[in-house]
Amino acid sequence: MVSVTTGSDDRGLFLIVGLGNPGSRYACTRHNVGFMVIDHLAGTHGIECNRVGFSALWGEGTIAGKRVLLFKPQTFMNLSGRAVCEIAHEFGIPPCSMVVVYDDCDLPFGRIRIRRRGGSGGHRGVESIIDFLGTEDFPRVRIGIGRPVGGDITEYVLSPFEPEEQKTLKDILERIDRAIEVVVAEGVECAMNRFNESKG
Repeated sequence: MVSVTTGSDDRGLFLIVGLGNPGSRYACTRHNVGFMVIDHLAGTHGIECNRVGFSALWGEGTIAGKRVLLFKPQTFMNLSGRAVCEIAHEFGIPPCSMVVVYDDCDLPFGRIRIRRRGGSGGHRGVESIIDFLGTEDFPRVRIGIGRPVGGDITEYVLSPFEPEEQKTLKDILERIDRAIEVVVAEGVECAMNRFNESKG
């Protein structure tokens, strides 16, 4: 565990973390929807997320007038916390100024659930971040990917979205983009009130 301050960040710097696995094999899979969100944010807000460092690909820019770092850990999912702690320590970013974006098979496909804090829900990437930070007190955006009807859950999350799902994926990413804009500009509570009942 790396010590990271838990107080507010007076500089207003936000760390937006998308969880996924590196490599072309995983690029379009459900488990990598966090990476897809970061790529969408980068494209929408003109941020180049191609710097290599802190065991990640990352970039710096602004969203809703706030300074942000976009961050894609390259450690594989189970060690995401190591990369997050590296950059948080370097920039002095407290957990309350992080937004972790990841897939959730307990939510229906396309549903967004924003929370200020909470456990991992069995998600290994989030579990790693909690372990390395030593706290559950960081905002997160959970993205519903649904569950398979029978079959293996691991195989399901590491498989690509179905063609029908892909048709609405762009709209889902755009909605998450707006939600993150609200988080950084107006706060987590405002984003929760506006987006937690949204459906795909």
